Amino acid sequence: TLFQNTSTQIFRCELSKITMPIVFNEPLSFLQRITEYMEHTYLIHKACTLSDSIERMQLVAAFAVSAVASQWDRTGKPFNPLLGETFELTRDEEGYHMISEQVSHHPPISAFYSESLNQDFSFHGSIYPKLKFWGKSVEAEPKGTMTLELSKHREAYTWTNPMCCVHNVILGKLWIEQYGTVEIVNHSTGDKCVLNFKPCGMFGKELHRVEGHIQDKSKKKHQVIYGKWTECVYSIEPKVYEVNKKAEKKSGGDSKKHKQSTGGDDADEMPDVQETVTMIPGSTLLWRVAPRPPHSTQMYNFTNFAMTLNELEPGMIGVIAPTDCRLRPDIRAMENGDIDTASQEKERLEEKQRFARRERAKDEEEWSTRWFQQGNNRYTGAADWIYKGGYFDRRYSDLPDIY
Repeated sequence: TLFQNTSTQIFRCELSKITMPIVFNEPLSFLQRITEYMEHTYLIHKACTLSDSIERMQLVAAFAVSAVASQWDRTGKPFNPLLGETFELTRDEEGYHMISEQVSHHPPISAFYSESLNQDFSFHGSIYPKLKFWGKSVEAEPKGTMTLELSKHREAYTWTNPMCCVHNVILGKLWIEQYGTVEIVNHSTGDKCVLNFKPCGMFGKELHRVEGHIQDKSKKKHQVIYGKWTECVYSIEPKVYEVNKKAEKKSGGDSKKHKQSTGGDDADEMPDVQETVTMIPGSTLLWRVAPRPPHSTQMYNFTNFAMTLNELEPGMIGVIAPTDCRLRPDIRAMENGDIDTASQEKERLEEKQRFARRERAKDEEEWSTRWFQQGNNRYTGAADWIYKGGYFDRRYSDLPDIY
């Protein structure tokens, strides 16, 4: 046991600096993966129409949970964005557009900004995904703040995403769990939502579960939030929830045991996924995940939304920036099933990036971002990357040649 613990510490490392074989990838850039936060934007649109701040917080909480739902069974690693890489997503029918940029390479930082076309909301942030290898699993800490502003209500909400762990990266079947506390703060009203993404536990009883509550600035609880990040989220009055929990405990709860490996060199066996979330009478459904397409397992377990992100329609050429992910030859080759070409192109692009970095160092030049600038989050005071504006004016002069 001592040897195993020592070995785990030795292999604990910062994975973002390691080049992984392309077979571990999925044909999307991390910038495109970030865009999947927007799959359930209808929740924000609905929140904008509500007059009660607690009801708005319920939908913001559902949006924060829904943002990580697409990660379930997504065990492929997205491509690391090249410095200066961008991704644009325009969804006229859903009333928003979004731009993201890779603003730093070491450490890797991705910044994004989205806004509704009618100026009702903006959603923005920067993410520094810190990855660590713990022997049998990879843990991802998504450092960075999410900020949602509802202009009509003059409100701003901030939160950070939960931890993510991919089990069995060496041996056994890959599986994912999310865990940790997510605290959503309404900086205008003082309302707060505290969500607990539960680790699976000894027998897997808590796998995927999310539980929390909404409180006002005087710390009075108004609503309980419960469900699964892979399935759905409900809201209910605290008193009703507590009565139900007591009745559940009195009846013995779920006595079914779930298998889970404990240490050694064996794989971390995924616990049996329990039945769907049982709705407590009196609950309100806030969000339910959209079913994945029948052929999803043959397509990297993508959702319908994810499958559209790399589409390159004829009308996009000359409109999207030349640094857009859709134009990356290694990702395009992988999507077309040409793994050899994808590997060669990935190696070429990485070497081109290293050469450009050496040339800048030789000339003592600093990298200059195009669409974002360093600053501080105006609500939390934490370091952030702020959108400078101008991308959708379509003036792409002086962009770097990264492909």
